[in-house]
Amino acid sequence: MDVDRHLFSAEEIAALGRRLDRPIVLVGMMGVGKSSVGKRLAGLLHCPFVDADDEIERSAQMTIPEIFAQYGEDYFRDGERRVIARLMSEAQGNRVIATGGGAFCNAETRALILEKGIAVWLDSDIDTLVDRTARKSNRPLLRTGDPREILTRLRDERAHHYAHAPIHVISANGPHAHTITKVLQGISQWL
Repeated sequence: MDVDRHLFSAEEIAALGRRLDRPIVLVGMMGVGKSSVGKRLAGLLHCPFVDADDEIERSAQMTIPEIFAQYGEDYFRDGERRVIARLMSEAQGNRVIATGGGAFCNAETRALILEKGIAVWLDSDIDTLVDRTARKSNRPLLRTGDPREILTRLRDERAHHYAHAPIHVISANGPHAHTITKVLQGISQWL
């Protein structure tokens, strides 16, 4: 499946899953692969996957770009904080949660994730982020100028927040299996 099999067997992954007593929460910049990696990671661990952005859209009955356009970023961030608080309180045992790029920058959200979850910072270089974010048009923060400049600025502004996550994994261009293996290694060491 989506893991370097020479490093983790199915039995080892199952044993790791049984040791989890809290959700795995993926944090990091837009385009780093939180949703893609999260879905595959949840599949390996045989647990639910939840994308916080999808939950925000479901709760608001609007897309994220529509929320930004109609109400602005502050309104969106408040809704994001509330949705993540709900997801964290609902999480019983194993669950993988992918957060939006700015979620972990909110002090209240960050404290909640650090207290009740296993925070994993997925990180990428700017070239990878530019390449990946160009594939989707639903990134409101990238509509206001040059995506490379915006991503560089956001990454610089947010890095010190992301650094609070106890697990830091580089998500490079290439198969997600490598990133997932690094996430599993980080969680195993953290536990």
